[in-house]
Amino acid sequence: MDIVCYSHLRWNFVYQRPQHLLSRFARNFRVLFIEEPLLDSEKAYLDNQQNDDKVWVVVPHLPAGLSEAEITDTQNDLLSDFFYFFGVTEFVAWYYTPMATALNPSFKPLLVIYDCMDELSAFKNAPALIKKREKELMAKADIVFTGGNSLYEAKKNNHSNIYLFPSSIDRRHFERARSMHAELSDQREIPFPRIGFVGVIDERMDIDMLYAMATKKPDWHFILIGPVVKIDPASLPQLPNIHYLGPKSYKELPFYISKWEVAMMPFAINESTRFISPTKTPEYLAAGKPVVSTPIHDVVKDYGDKGLVYIADSSLQFIIEIQNAMDMADRVQWLKAVDSVLSQNSWDKTVEKMLFIINTALDKSGQKTALQK
Repeated sequence: MDIVCYSHLRWNFVYQRPQHLLSRFARNFRVLFIEEPLLDSEKAYLDNQQNDDKVWVVVPHLPAGLSEAEITDTQNDLLSDFFYFFGVTEFVAWYYTPMATALNPSFKPLLVIYDCMDELSAFKNAPALIKKREKELMAKADIVFTGGNSLYEAKKNNHSNIYLFPSSIDRRHFERARSMHAELSDQREIPFPRIGFVGVIDERMDIDMLYAMATKKPDWHFILIGPVVKIDPASLPQLPNIHYLGPKSYKELPFYISKWEVAMMPFAINESTRFISPTKTPEYLAAGKPVVSTPIHDVVKDYGDKGLVYIADSSLQFIIEIQNAMDMADRVQWLKAVDSVLSQNSWDKTVEKMLFIINTALDKSGQKTALQK
């Protein structure tokens, strides 16, 4: 049994939900991760390589100047040949992007799964047809997973077999930050106190709030790790106490986070953040760092209401809560509460529960083959 995943995110972009889930599935099954095409070749071809996570990453390379219909048809031809020569017969089709419903290679899946991790229609530069394509994907999907409470509430009436699987945690990876002593070179010279962010820097970040905080607290140093996407890097605030360190590998993140006083999530409150459930929240907490966030619904519900994350709705309040986090009176008790909540979930447990749902659906459909570990 294979898993064929269609994704709008590239495997080597930022290590997040797709990578956590599919790398675990790849321990037992062959996983083919189909990325969106690159229009950079004179001749159409597929690049396929198995990475360190044992996932086969498949990238279509197409000539520039093709129409949308030609792009779709060319990909269908490439994938049909690829599936044939790769011996793909019984497989589950796993979608992260509704836009891939236009693809229809001449091999039919046993099940169709839509893992809805974001409300993509609310993102900057979203394809015009994405809402239509999602409706089509909902109609053909056998199972729908959602990546947060807000998404589940928004989608639950659109499908009869839908499940909530919020952002989980690889605790062992991030807990290492609690006892690390090494300091990485590009962060070593930044003064303390340090308030840090890891993730994609895009329209979801409140850059005005970041500028206001850095201006009001020139002795605090704000560190941002991650790629700048869909916004002009020149629009980002440039101050002596704001430090953009660029993208880092997943393996490196605990080293950086370990040397912060506080982790921050200064998200803007707008359509693009209405349904997000940031994976970084439990990662920061597992690293043992207090977190200050704007009032993102899923963050408030899952962590703020439990007293695990500080919530602030303005730059002034954000500064107050960062100070409160640095002055935390009973850090030991707070960490015990954090660990109690985080112990209830993990990416391994999420995959196990998803497998049960998938096998149940296969059994009901009369398939003789089920995913077995």
